[in-house]
Amino acid sequence: MSESTIWWLIAGFFISLELVSRSYYLLTLAGGAVVAAVLASIGASQPTQLLAAALVGGGTLMLWHRKMLRRGAIDTLGYSTTGLDHQDVGEEVRVSGWNPDGTAHVLYRGAEWLARHHGPHVPRSGLHRILAIEPTCLVLEPL
Repeated sequence: MSESTIWWLIAGFFISLELVSRSYYLLTLAGGAVVAAVLASIGASQPTQLLAAALVGGGTLMLWHRKMLRRGAIDTLGYSTTGLDHQDVGEEVRVSGWNPDGTAHVLYRGAEWLARHHGPHVPRSGLHRILAIEPTCLVLEPL
């Protein structure tokens, strides 16, 4: 099996994981593997392929993570709370874990909801308060 084929398989692996986890971070790593596959197909050495995969995948991953942290607090004034009544704003939910993209799945009123973190910092597990409700997403802040 050629080196470029191995890199394409690695890229496909990252993309398939991204489809399951819905995390943009894995797409950045897949991009690094694609660059390495192209370099392998034009005859670049293995250390060059590894360096390119690390620089492209890791570099874009770091840039995206910094962008997410700089995003800051989500403006909740413009949110409409359709789907549930306003009485749900302020209720508490427990988050067992956050995805790398700042989302989580929480149980609320017997259904699983997609939740987004409100704030500039990396979210933590535990109790959170509902700040706003989008049609299919809860906006949460930590307690």
